[in-house]
Amino acid sequence: TVPLIFTGLSVAIAYKTGLFNIGAPGQFLLGTMLSLEIALNIDSTGNPVQGFFVWLLALVVGMIGGILWGLIPGALKAYFGINEVIICIMTNWIAANMVSWVFKDQTNIINTASGKSGYLITTGVTGNGTPTIGLDTITSGSYLDFGIVVAILFAVLIWFLLNKTTLGYSMKACGLNKGAAKYAGINDKFNIMMSMGIAGGLAAIGGVLYYLNPRIELQFQASYSALPSYGFDGISAAFLANCNPVGVIFAALLIRYLSAAGANLSTAGYNKYFADIIIAVIIYFAGFTKLIQMQFPKIAAFFKNLLGKFQKKEMVREGATEGASTQALPEVSEKPAEEGKAEPVKEGKKEEPVGEMKKEEALPAKKEEAPATPEVPHEKKEEPAASVQKKPVKKAASAAKKTASKKTPSKAKKASSDKTKTDKKGGKE
Repeated sequence: TVPLIFTGLSVAIAYKTGLFNIGAPGQFLLGTMLSLEIALNIDSTGNPVQGFFVWLLALVVGMIGGILWGLIPGALKAYFGINEVIICIMTNWIAANMVSWVFKDQTNIINTASGKSGYLITTGVTGNGTPTIGLDTITSGSYLDFGIVVAILFAVLIWFLLNKTTLGYSMKACGLNKGAAKYAGINDKFNIMMSMGIAGGLAAIGGVLYYLNPRIELQFQASYSALPSYGFDGISAAFLANCNPVGVIFAALLIRYLSAAGANLSTAGYNKYFADIIIAVIIYFAGFTKLIQMQFPKIAAFFKNLLGKFQKKEMVREGATEGASTQALPEVSEKPAEEGKAEPVKEGKKEEPVGEMKKEEALPAKKEEAPATPEVPHEKKEEPAASVQKKPVKKAASAAKKTASKKTPSKAKKASSDKTKTDKKGGKE
């Protein structure tokens, strides 16, 4: 499960940047080769502290080798525009042949016991294996060790890198639209190389942790004839998890346990490849969910049209049945009128509410006639009515003042003329 988690993370982080890292098997093998060169050539038996530091050194060296191996297709893609898939396929087979060439003449680390050929000794012989920290006792006969803890930590770190850092944002921006990211000032070449370098390092750590287990040995002679399946299974784990780093953990667990179950099918009389068929079906359906999400508006509109047509047909049927029922109703209502004459009773009952309605209708008529009084001051301006509102009274008072002011000057003139006459008479006298 541990190498599958790391190869899944490798494919996922490259895909987030718009790249397809099919070179995980070669990166897996190169990291394995460099780490075993250190772990198998340094003897740390009886010294667990030294064995831990040798294991840590082998892990770091293998990771650096994977990063450098992943930078090859990244640089060619960034600076020359060469398709990374083609370069990754070539680097896979180069790494596979390098492994068989490097270990071919190192007889001191080749396992020749019990007639074996083409196998290396395990790290259990040199004491530089991955610490188990008691995890191997949880399940009997399992290879569970400290590597599972490292895998979970790296998955969380990759999630944090992609979602909470500027580097992760720029990498995802390049994956979504490289042209727009470049226009916004993001260095697309740097992000492509960084993504492929990280992807190569993750795939290499998967190989390192797998073959540094004290009970697992590498068959180096067969490496050039067949690439490790973990590199390609990581593609399935990544896409099953929708390239979510945390989801890769659970997807890898599912695929690995189905594969382990398939190995035991042969003992029950079934073909062991049934497990591979089940895994393939699960991955295909996972891909169809993405397709359904993309085409959901069209699918929803199609079913909405079908539902609308069905509703129209139902409305037409209901209208036809209602028309037939309305045609049948008058025939039933005419029969009682012809047979029995009970209509006067009904009319007498109807007359009483009519009279009551007339009385009720007569009341509002009086209320409507009451506001007719304000029309009097408009028709006859000389006789103001007592029921006139305040505004007309003010207007009448102002008009009276104006008329008074107009009349007063004439009276003053008359008084002054009378005084002048009296003065004249007095003068004559």
